[in-house]
Amino acid sequence: MAQEKEIRFTEKKVDESWKEQTSRDKEISAKSRQPETRKPVAAKTSKPFLNLLTSLGIQAMMHLGEIPSPDTRLKEPNLEAAREIIDLLLAIKEKTEGNLSPEEKEVLESLIPELQMKFSQKV
Repeated sequence: MAQEKEIRFTEKKVDESWKEQTSRDKEISAKSRQPETRKPVAAKTSKPFLNLLTSLGIQAMMHLGEIPSPDTRLKEPNLEAAREIIDLLLAIKEKTEGNLSPEEKEVLESLIPELQMKFSQKV
């Protein structure tokens, strides 16, 4: 006759730490989905935006024949191109009204009239 073996079940250990980790992951995920409080644009000065304004101003001055082209080293007036840049700056001023830092506003408010004056002298 075959001997019967006694089968003993040992107590199983369950790792519950994954539940805690999942709970922490859910909390982190929920926090990352909350909307951030955004500061108004006018609260800080945007260096790239100032660079854009300066670049457009320099291009307009080149097209007005006030400064030489960096490529040819010659003053080559192109009044139509100058007019387009001035119109572009006016549109930027209109569309960004109330969202500019004091420095950006000052640059726009001094640059546009200066370019307009120089343009009117050339026409």
